[in-house]
Amino acid sequence: MCGIIGKVYFSLGQYVERQELKIMTDALRHRGPDDEGYYVDNNVGLGFRRLSIIDLRDGHQPMSDNAGKYWITFNGEIYNYKELRKDLRRKGYTFRTNSDTEVIVNLYAEHKEKCLGYLRGMFAFVIWDSDKKQLFGARDRFGIKPFHYYIDNEKLLWASEIKSILASKNIGKDLSIESLDYYFAYGYSQRDQTVYKNIKKLKPGHYFNFKVDANREIIEKPYWELEFSPDYSKSESYWKSALYDSLNESVKMRMISDVPLGAFLSGGVDSSIIVALMALNSNKPIKTFSIGFKEREYNELKYARQVAEKYSTDHHELIVEPKSIDLLPDLVRAYDEPFSDSSSIPTYYLSKFTREHVTVALSGDGGDELFAGYKSYHKMMTLKNSPFNNALTNKTLYSFINRIMPDYFYGKGLSYYLSKNKQNLFAYYCLWKNYERSKLFNTEVSNRLEKYSSENIKINILNAARGDYLSKMQQLDINTYMVDDILTKVDRSSMVNSLEARVPILDHKFAELSFSIPSEFKLTSKKKKYILSESFKHILPDGLTSRKKMGFGVPLKIWFNNDLKDYVYDTLIEGSELENYLDAKYIRQTIEYHEKGVRDYSQKIWSILFLNEWLKQNK
Repeated sequence: MCGIIGKVYFSLGQYVERQELKIMTDALRHRGPDDEGYYVDNNVGLGFRRLSIIDLRDGHQPMSDNAGKYWITFNGEIYNYKELRKDLRRKGYTFRTNSDTEVIVNLYAEHKEKCLGYLRGMFAFVIWDSDKKQLFGARDRFGIKPFHYYIDNEKLLWASEIKSILASKNIGKDLSIESLDYYFAYGYSQRDQTVYKNIKKLKPGHYFNFKVDANREIIEKPYWELEFSPDYSKSESYWKSALYDSLNESVKMRMISDVPLGAFLSGGVDSSIIVALMALNSNKPIKTFSIGFKEREYNELKYARQVAEKYSTDHHELIVEPKSIDLLPDLVRAYDEPFSDSSSIPTYYLSKFTREHVTVALSGDGGDELFAGYKSYHKMMTLKNSPFNNALTNKTLYSFINRIMPDYFYGKGLSYYLSKNKQNLFAYYCLWKNYERSKLFNTEVSNRLEKYSSENIKINILNAARGDYLSKMQQLDINTYMVDDILTKVDRSSMVNSLEARVPILDHKFAELSFSIPSEFKLTSKKKKYILSESFKHILPDGLTSRKKMGFGVPLKIWFNNDLKDYVYDTLIEGSELENYLDAKYIRQTIEYHEKGVRDYSQKIWSILFLNEWLKQNK
C-alpha cells in the first residue's frame, strides 16, 4: 500500500522540479514509510511513497514498462496479478520484477483503458504516456483507495490525500459552504466533492484520459457500474453454495502477502466470517484484533472471543476510554476535511494496535451494503408495505406531527418535508440519518444555502438507480455512505498507522454475485443479511448469526455527560472557531438539551467538535 502524487503544468515551458514533488510526497510519508521515488518529464512529475507488501526488494516506483514509454504510480493491491502476468508473458511481455505494479503498466500497454476490466483488487493509479504526452488515471470499482485532484488555469495536481495537494504552492483553498451543509446532513463530503471548492475526488469505478497540451478539465468516464439483476431461477441452496465458494476464494487471494498478516474481529457476522475463512485456509493461527469499551452496551468483545476461541486465533484486545478525545487533532489531520463518524476513534486505535503486530489486516466491511444489513432497510420496507402509507394519511399525519412537535425534537423538519412530499419514500430514506442542521448555521450561511439541498443529491441517486426498492437503497448506500464514510474511515485510520487494510467482501466478483440474488433472500421479515448468515452459519459459533446487531458505536452520549462534559463546554462555548459559520446560541442550546436528557445530541456535538478543530488547523 502506498501514496501517490503528481503535478502537471499546462505550459510546456514551465518545468516541474523534484523538490515540488518531494514536498507533496513528504506529506504522505505515513502511507509509505519504506521507500520514495520520483519521475520528471519536463512539465510532468510523478511522486510515490511505498509501504512494502509484495516484492519487497524490487517494487520501487515510479515504474516504467521495458521500453520506458509508460510510467506508473500505483496505490493498492491487484490480487490476480500472477495470472495476468502469465497471460502477458504468453503475448511476449517480459518482466523485471515480481510486482503487481509492473503487471498494470504492461496490461495498459496491451489493452489501454480496457485493462481495468482485468484487474481484481483495490487501486488508484496514474500512467504517463511519454510519447503522446497523455495521462491515464483510474480508481477501483468501490473506491476502496482514494484519489483526489486539483485543477486551475495553470496546473493539475493529484494525490492519495488532500494534505499532499495542499502542501504544493499556489493552491486555491476556498471552502465549499455546500459541502459543510452536506457534512452536517450526513457526516462526510459527497462522492465527487470535498470541503474545498477546487479539490475533487475521482469517482469509484471511473477513469480519465488527460491530454496535457489540450485539456483544462478532467472528464471522468465509468468503466464499471452497479447492476442489480436478480436471478429468480436459482434456489436458496444454490446461493448459499455460490456465496461460500466465492467469498472463500476472495479471502484466499487476500491472504497473499510477503509481510505479517492478521484480521480485524468485531464479533459481528461479517468480520467473523472473514476470520473463520482465514483460519480454514491457514496452517497456523490467525492473528486477530478487537476493540471494546468499558460501557457494557457498546462492548462486543465477548462475541469476538467466541470466534477467536473457536478457531484458536492469536487474539489481541484493547479497551477505548473517554480520554480518547485527545486523539481529535490527530483525526482531523488524518482526514483532511470534516468527518463526523465517531467510530473513527476506535477504528484509529484498532489500526494502531494492529500495526504493532502485523502490516496487513483483513476487514469485514461491505457486508451490510451488499446484503441489506442496516436497520434502516427493515424499517423502510415496513413503512413501504404499511397499509397506512398513502397520500391522505401521510399529509394529514405528518402535518399534525409537525404542528405539535417541539423544535428541538428530531423529526421536526422531517415531518414537515413528508407532509409536502407525502409519497416520496426516497426522500424519507435520504433524511433517515439526517443530523438536523436547519438551525445550526448562522444567518449569513443560511442565506447562501437557501436554494441548496443536500437531500436532493441522494434523492437523485435513488431515482436513477434500477431495481426494486431494497436494491435502490443498497445502491445509494454503496455509492455514498460506504465509499465516503466506511471506506474513507478504514483507509485513513489504517494508512495513518502504515497498515494495509484489505476488504474481501468488496471483491467485485463476489459483489456481482450478490447483485444477482433476489431481495427476498437478503432481507426477510425476521432477519437482515439472511442469505449471507445462512451461507456461513455452519462455520461460526452457535447463535452468532442470530444475535442483535450492535454496529461499531462509541458511547459519546455517556462520555459527553460525564468525563467530557467540561471539555465540550470549554471547547465549543469558551474557545470556539465556529462563529463565521454556526449559530453560537443554537450550539449552546444543543449542549444544554443534551445535558438535560431532552434528546441525545452526542452525534451533533461530535460533528461540531470535529469542525471546530478542523477550522483551528486550517485557518
